[in-house]
Amino acid sequence: MPICEDVSVPTDPGDHVERFGPERFTNRELSWLQFNERVLALAEDENQPLLERLKFCAIYASNLDEFFMVRVAGLSDQVAAGVTRAPADGWKPQRQLTEIRRRVRELDLRLHRALNEGVLPALAEADVSLVHPSELTDDERTELAAEFAERVFPVLTPLAVDPGHPFPYISNLSLNLAVECHDPVERRRRFARLKVPPSLPRFLVIDEQRFVTLEDVIAAHLPELFPGMDIVGAWAFRVTRNADLTLNDEDADDLLEAVEMELRRRRFGRAIRLEVAHGMPAHIVDLLARELELGTDEIDRVERLLDPAAFWQLHGLDRPDLKDESWSPVTPPELFETTTPGDFFARLDRGDVLVHHPYESFSDSVTKFIRTAARDDSVLAIKMTLYRTSGDSPVIEALIDAAEAGKQVAALVELKARFDEQNNIEWARRLEQAGVHVVYGLVGLKIHSKITLVVRSNGSGVRRYCHLGTGNYNPKTARIYEDVGLLTSDDAVGNDLSQLFNFLTGFGRGYDHRRLLVAPTTLRPAIEDLIDAEIAAGPGRGRIVLKMNSLVDAALIDHLYEAGRAGVSIDLVIRGICCLRPGVPGLSENIRVRSIVGRYLEHSRIFYFANGEGPEQPVYVIGSADLMPRNLNSRVEAMLTVTDPAAQNRLREILQVNLADDTLAWELDPDGVYRRRVERSVDTHAELAELALQRTRNLVSSATPETLGAGPAGRLVPGRFRRT
Repeated sequence: MPICEDVSVPTDPGDHVERFGPERFTNRELSWLQFNERVLALAEDENQPLLERLKFCAIYASNLDEFFMVRVAGLSDQVAAGVTRAPADGWKPQRQLTEIRRRVRELDLRLHRALNEGVLPALAEADVSLVHPSELTDDERTELAAEFAERVFPVLTPLAVDPGHPFPYISNLSLNLAVECHDPVERRRRFARLKVPPSLPRFLVIDEQRFVTLEDVIAAHLPELFPGMDIVGAWAFRVTRNADLTLNDEDADDLLEAVEMELRRRRFGRAIRLEVAHGMPAHIVDLLARELELGTDEIDRVERLLDPAAFWQLHGLDRPDLKDESWSPVTPPELFETTTPGDFFARLDRGDVLVHHPYESFSDSVTKFIRTAARDDSVLAIKMTLYRTSGDSPVIEALIDAAEAGKQVAALVELKARFDEQNNIEWARRLEQAGVHVVYGLVGLKIHSKITLVVRSNGSGVRRYCHLGTGNYNPKTARIYEDVGLLTSDDAVGNDLSQLFNFLTGFGRGYDHRRLLVAPTTLRPAIEDLIDAEIAAGPGRGRIVLKMNSLVDAALIDHLYEAGRAGVSIDLVIRGICCLRPGVPGLSENIRVRSIVGRYLEHSRIFYFANGEGPEQPVYVIGSADLMPRNLNSRVEAMLTVTDPAAQNRLREILQVNLADDTLAWELDPDGVYRRRVERSVDTHAELAELALQRTRNLVSSATPETLGAGPAGRLVPGRFRRT
C-alpha cells in the first residue's frame, strides 16, 4: 500500500481542535524520550548483530546523559525559579519533570532486560563475556592482582568523610565507589568515596574474549586501600550535573574568555540525578542524597552496569561476525578523474556535484575540496564556518597549510557548540598561531551553518567555488552520520556566500541572497512562502516532503496544519523530536510522520516543495537548519535551494527511499505512539549503500526520472521506491 494515497479536504477545518495543548502539540521533551526509546528498541532487536545491540545500549545511555545534563537541568531550574508558564503543548515544567522521571525508569527496566537477559548472555555464548573476579582461576587472579598493583593502585585516591574530611566534590558523570568500613579499634563504621579512574579502560582484559570491570577489580582489592579495616561493602554510584552553558555573551568583552570561564563554572553545576547500585544500603543512599542536595525523586536504583556508554570499548573488539557488515564509502563518480587541482575545479566548472555521506566518501569529496584549494597556487582565499570537528582533522591541517602558503584564510569558529567548547578553543588557537583569521562566533547567535568558500584565479579573473552541507566538517562522524552536501561554482551561490561571510566577519544589513535562505532573517519567511505556494496550488496538487532531525516550531507546525487542511499531501521524515501530531481528524489527516533509526544517524535536512517555483516547478532545499525556534531565531543557519537537475534527482532518490522504508522506519500514530514497520523489504541504509555502489559502476547512468521514483516534470509522488 502506498505510504500516502488519498488527500482529503475537510469542510470543517479543525474547529473542534484546541488552539494549544496536547491535542495539537506533542511535548518536546517527551518526544525526545520517544526517539531514545527507538534507539533502545534497536538494542532489543534480535535481528541486530550482538555487538551492534551492545552499541545501541551505549548510545541510548549516552543520549540520556546529555538529556539530563541539559534538558532536565533546564526544567529543574524553571521549577526552582517558580516558572509555571507552559509551552504550546500545555505541559508545565513540574509536570514534565514528573513524567520524564517516570518514563525514564520504565525505559531503564527495558535497558536492564536488554543487557542482562538478552545481549550479555548471548555474547557469553559467543565467547565474549563479562566475569566477576571471583569467577577467575587462581592464576588469573594472581595476574590481575599484579596488574592492579602496577596500573590501578597508584592512580587511586580514597577520600574519607568524617569531621576532619568534608564530603568531596563528585565530578559530573564520574563513576565512584561508596565504601563502608568498620574500624576494629574505634569500633565504628567509616565512609569513604573512591573515584574509578576515567583515565583507565573500564573493562580489563583477562584473555581475548573475557573481561572484568574496573570497579569490580578495585572492590576486590579494597583491603589494600584501607589496611587494618574490615570492609563492610562497596557500591557504585554516579552523579549527573547541570552542564548547560549559560553564557550571556552580549555582556562579554571577550567571547573566548567568557566561554572559558563558563566552562570552569560548568564543572561545578548543580547535581540533578544520582544513580546507585541496586544493593546500596538506605543509610548510604541517604548520605549521598543529603550531601548532593537531591530529593528522593532524583535518585535511581539500577541493577544493570552503571554507565552503559562504556560498552563502546567492547564494540571495538575484532569480531566482525558480531557486527554489521563493514562499509567503505565510495568515491563520488563525478570526482574519479580529478587528480590535479585543475581537474577538480574544472569539474565543478562543468556543473554541481551532490555528495551523500557516509555512502560516498567525505575524504574524497569535501576534504579533498579543501585540501586541493589549500595546495593550489591559483587559490587566493578560503573561508569556512566550523561548528564541530576533530582536533586531528585534515580539514584543520589544510587550513593551516593554506595560511602558511600565504593564502587569505578565515575560519569562523563557534565556541558555543555544546560539549565541544574546549576542543574548539584548542584547535582555534592552533589556527590563529598559523596565521588564520579566526572569528569567535557572534554576540547573541550561534553560527551553525556548514559552508565553505574558495576564491580562485582563472587567469582572466576570479571564480568562486562553494560547499554547503547538512553536517559538520568532521571526517570521523561523516562515516556514521548521514548527510548531504553540494559542491558548486554557481555564480549566484558564490555571491550569496561572499555576502554571508562578509556579514559574519564584519557587519551590515539588507543583504540580498538569491539562492541562500539564512536564519535568523530570511529562512522562516521563505519556508512560510513555500508552504503557501503548495496551498495555492489547490487540493491534490500541493505536495511537501520535509526530512530533518527535529520539528518543534509551533508557528510552522500550525502552517503545516493549515496546508494539510487545504489538501496538501505532506510527509515528514523526522529522526528525533516531532511536536506535530499527524492524522488527527479535522487537523492533520493529510500529514504523515515517520522516523528512520538504524546504523547511521539520519542527520541531513532535505526539504521538497512540489510547486515552490510555480505549478509543477519543485524546489529542493538542503542545509543546516531544523525547524526549531533556536535554529530559526537564534542561530546563523544557511539553507540552499538546489537547482541542478542531476542533484535534484539525487535528492528525490534519497527522499523516495526514506518514504519506502519498511525496515528501519517508525510511523507516528494520531495518539502519539510510534509503531515500527515490519515488512523488511526496504532498508534505507542498505538501499542507499547499494545505490552508491551502482553509481560507481555506472549502472544507473541512464536512469530517467521515472526509474528514480519521480512522476511527470520531476514531481515527487507518493508510492514505493523503484529503481532499475
